[in-house]
Amino acid sequence: MTAGFVDFSRREWARLRASTPLTLDDSDLATLRGINERIDLDEVAAIYLPMSRLLSLHVAAAQALHQTTDTFLGRPPEPVPYVVGIAGSVAVGKSTTARILQALLARWPGHPRVDLVTTDSFLHSNRVLEERGILNRKGFPESYDQRALVEFVADVKSGAPEVAAPVYSHLIYDLVPDAKVVVLRPDVLILEGLNVLQVGGGRLFVSDYFDFSIYVDAREEDVERWYEERFLTLRETAFRDPSSYFRRFADLTVEEARATAGEIWREINGVNLRENILTTRQRARLILEKGADHSVRSVRLRRL
Repeated sequence: MTAGFVDFSRREWARLRASTPLTLDDSDLATLRGINERIDLDEVAAIYLPMSRLLSLHVAAAQALHQTTDTFLGRPPEPVPYVVGIAGSVAVGKSTTARILQALLARWPGHPRVDLVTTDSFLHSNRVLEERGILNRKGFPESYDQRALVEFVADVKSGAPEVAAPVYSHLIYDLVPDAKVVVLRPDVLILEGLNVLQVGGGRLFVSDYFDFSIYVDAREEDVERWYEERFLTLRETAFRDPSSYFRRFADLTVEEARATAGEIWREINGVNLRENILTTRQRARLILEKGADHSVRSVRLRRL
């Protein structure tokens, strides 16, 4: 048992599904899984259904508490969005975790509107990053418009009827000019990103607005291998698009692509993981620990 956490083996955690029905099928999962991830319905049933059950109970309790407060204050009930943060390294599978949770939670009674936003939307534009000389540090804390990110989540949490965020494209590796995604007072907002659990400096951080937080964890050597595998797959697919920012990588040989992925990991992603992301792991309410095959081997739940 880890200090401050209750540890569950995969089998122990799976039992906490109780009678929660599996509401996804293989066709749903095909649209939710990330590149090179081999997640199947058994994984959803064993890991994600218990998570969705836990979160659904938390959402219901939070809604009841807000209703009690509104009754005490003598004002009409005003639903307050429940905010879930999901953190973890590049290529660890946090985006897939977020999408599956979104799909499952949206099928629970009482909170059918579940929105998902990634912190990529709050990266500074490439122009700004180039002006500041930090384009090669995209994904590091200083590459984000932290003020805009905090204001976005604060507005959602306050119950604002409409809150807009920029749109980021991984194809062009930049913000999409004049594009916006609008969040319309959801029951649950899932915010997924590398550094969402960051704190420090005596100012407000986005994590201050979280009701629940999840960290997707794995050994660095496994994550690096997954990153390389993803890079090789993208070299055969998205990188070949003429509008891709990374079009130059599509013509690399396999050996050159492996070497390039390794260099990017050593100089950027691995450094960011060790210096900024991994240091926030213990702040999460729940930690998913993955094995070398991407499946979750154990779960740690913070004691209340």
